Amino acid sequence: MAAKKSRPAEYPTLKNYKPTRFMLPDSHYDKMLADRAVRFIENLCHTKGRWSGKPFWLLPWQEQIIRDVFGVVKEDGTRQFRTAYVEIPKKNGKSELAAAIALYLLYADNEPSAEVYGAAADRQQASIVFDVAKRMVEMTPALLKRSKIMAATKRLVNYSNVGFYQVLSAEVGTKHGLNVSGLVLDELHAQPNRNLVDVLTKGSGDARTQPLYFLITTAGTDRNSICYEYHTKAKDILEGKRIDPSFYPVIYGLDDGEDWNDEKAWYKANPSLGYTIQIDRVRDAHREALTNPAEENVFRQLRLDQWVGSAVAWIPEHIYDKGDIPIDTASLRGRECYCGLDLSSTSDITAFVMVFPPLHEGDKYIVVPHFWLPRETLDLRVRRDHVPYDVWERQGLFHVTEGNVVDYNFVRKTINDLNKEFNIKEIGVDRWNATQLITDLEGDGFTMVPIGMGFKDMSPGMKELYKLLLEGKIIHGGNPVLRWMAGNVVAEIDAAENIKPSKKKSTEKIDGIVAWIMGLDRAIRQEQQGSVYDDPDHGLWVF
Repeated sequence: MAAKKSRPAEYPTLKNYKPTRFMLPDSHYDKMLADRAVRFIENLCHTKGRWSGKPFWLLPWQEQIIRDVFGVVKEDGTRQFRTAYVEIPKKNGKSELAAAIALYLLYADNEPSAEVYGAAADRQQASIVFDVAKRMVEMTPALLKRSKIMAATKRLVNYSNVGFYQVLSAEVGTKHGLNVSGLVLDELHAQPNRNLVDVLTKGSGDARTQPLYFLITTAGTDRNSICYEYHTKAKDILEGKRIDPSFYPVIYGLDDGEDWNDEKAWYKANPSLGYTIQIDRVRDAHREALTNPAEENVFRQLRLDQWVGSAVAWIPEHIYDKGDIPIDTASLRGRECYCGLDLSSTSDITAFVMVFPPLHEGDKYIVVPHFWLPRETLDLRVRRDHVPYDVWERQGLFHVTEGNVVDYNFVRKTINDLNKEFNIKEIGVDRWNATQLITDLEGDGFTMVPIGMGFKDMSPGMKELYKLLLEGKIIHGGNPVLRWMAGNVVAEIDAAENIKPSKKKSTEKIDGIVAWIMGLDRAIRQEQQGSVYDDPDHGLWVF
């Protein structure tokens, strides 16, 4: 590779390096090996943003890891550490570091026929590190000339040692029998179970002299996960409660009791703050977290590496109550509206929420909900759930159908009656709940738009609903059923900061909020795109 360029004076260096305290008594620090790994990585280039094309100067925390992992060796000269667990908040450069380590294991580890694998919760996530590594090779002539890049299959071949770096899918059954010399596993916290991790780390490298499993992740939310198991092990080793000489632990983050509002703590959790992360961006995210409970947990998990629960109370009462303004229903007659229909099960609450977009600049969205329950289960629900369904029925807030299940024919008739009074343009509905009622409504001439219940489809509408409530741009009339459901909503958050309402984790029924999100989603998409036929994400159902 090319001669190492001079490090810019403003770039921090690792001063007075001391080998990890987890070194075995019979191990030693081989500076030549450590220098070799550092030199290899610093001859690579960054691939993204303002750093793209510039040498990959290791930050002190990164260089400490490289020197410890590759420089600490046993008496026989092989590496002491077989597993490196690095837990650190987002945007600290973990993907670049993981990619550089994968390339070192492929090109410079002196491993004949090296087999380096990239894995994650899904192939797309695993491809993030691979794509960085691929770009690094393309920007390094000395590596490119001895490589074959197979972008379609996510495979990088090193002709000089007949080795390769391959991205794996998440299907566990196909991974047995791999002869792993190196593994880069990204976002361990997103693993749904331990199966893939066990297959790739338990015995897969036994035929190798010094396999390395490099696991890198942000904090998660599930304390029953394989990631939290690794987190606990790393924490115990760091605190001297456990000994495993083959396990190298690194955790950058705040403990549960530390103040997440303290800027000094942000620097503790983010060793790249001021370099790959700008403090202004963190301050902006913190301001959002102060006004939104869902954003608070996102901030603490992804920015400060705190293990927070995924159950996030979504709408505070004081924000929801901004929309508690009386609605003149008569003034809405003939107006266009977009609706959401949450059918749930026939024995449960069915919700239909009408969303009327603003007519003029400065106007607010107006929301009118309808709910159905079966009569025979009404008294049981009142006693069991301690919810005043009977009072709400007397107030005219529920449509009650005869029998022990919701009569969908009655629901259908009500929606058709409402369409005579208002102009229903579209009805968003759970794409997987294709019941006969949806078919019948389509036959009645309604435009039924399928909406998924996952993060991708629910997050835009859910975030927009919170934003409009926060800004006081929605009127819901203080409907007590809808208000009760709003207080029940728990938001689930994924690694990409998408959110969705969780019926499983919410304290009680949230059907009206789900229907509201779907109706608002359709209203906003029409304002932005003009027609459902222009929307690439949602096709019309044809029955």
